[in-house]
Amino acid sequence: MRSVKGTALVIASMVALAACGSSGGDGEKSGAQSSGKPRIKLVINGGLGDKSFFDSAYAGLKKAQKDLGYELKVVELGSDRTKWEPGFEDAAAADDYDILAAGTFDVTDYIGKLAPEYPDKKFWVFDAPVDYTGKNGTCSNKCENVYSVTFKQNEAGYLAGFLAEELVAAKSLKGTENLSKVGVIGGVKIPVIDDFIVGFKAGFKDAGGKKSDVLVQYVGGDKPFGDPAKGKEISTAMYGQGAALVWPVAGLSGLGTFESAVAEKRYTFGVDSDQYQTLADDAQKNTVVTSILKNVGNALYKAAQEDQSDALKYGAVDSVGLKDDAVGYVADDHFEELVPEKIRTALEKAADEVKSGSVTVPSAF
Repeated sequence: MRSVKGTALVIASMVALAACGSSGGDGEKSGAQSSGKPRIKLVINGGLGDKSFFDSAYAGLKKAQKDLGYELKVVELGSDRTKWEPGFEDAAAADDYDILAAGTFDVTDYIGKLAPEYPDKKFWVFDAPVDYTGKNGTCSNKCENVYSVTFKQNEAGYLAGFLAEELVAAKSLKGTENLSKVGVIGGVKIPVIDDFIVGFKAGFKDAGGKKSDVLVQYVGGDKPFGDPAKGKEISTAMYGQGAALVWPVAGLSGLGTFESAVAEKRYTFGVDSDQYQTLADDAQKNTVVTSILKNVGNALYKAAQEDQSDALKYGAVDSVGLKDDAVGYVADDHFEELVPEKIRTALEKAADEVKSGSVTVPSAF
């Protein structure tokens, strides 16, 4: 599977540029001055520079700006959660956008409350849906002006687990020939993160692995997706328990895993974006066997295309997965150097079985 091709390749390159150009803190980044073009405002409950999730979203919208003529403004709210709700309220109140885009489960209630207040504006929520029923006290207008897109990250996790077991069983990774364990680090125990992990465990098992060989731990705390030091600490402990590789699904916290992998001479999987491309340190890059993709940027670019042609469905959730090229894995030259052809073929077969529906991947939802 060549997951980094065409649009995905362009967006992967733009993610690297986003990571290099971002401060990762509070503040705003603006696109062109208002000129009558449709305006998108990306509001981030965190910051750019994670080299994965939010950078992918930004890259997809930058591509929409370049290719489709949108204006783009970015608001970074930082990691202080007390600033998120007022930050979204201020962003929605400012008349400098036509579409407000935001992502993660943390923002769904904010958008659900704000969308009815601004019925002439459009809202995009990625990686979690608003409650269109209004039963939780939001979406008083049934959020008819909100488009939500969710991802079948369990399918991506399945391929990660399948590949991990194939690699350790074949003793393919240099320096880990006597190791059989692997690790997964989640940011916090919530369904969207557990969906990755449930899929991972299923893929690991279907490839012949033992349940006890999968180590799982969560970063937790006040900054579950923004604590690289904690990510490094957990990764080092997992490598110490005999993990050949660790897969962080924890945003910025996952950057600590790559540091640990270098120190311990072990391996990693990237997440959400092609982290072999986005990491600046060559030693860290070389620990990345592949990246398990959640193509947020692709999904937002597609939404921008469909919105221009009035084909985007508001008031509903769009769920995308492997067969939609919304999740997958990177199969580049570096991947081929580390992964034997026999395992690559087995992984492609596993992906085809998920796409066709002959394998049903369990979910945390």
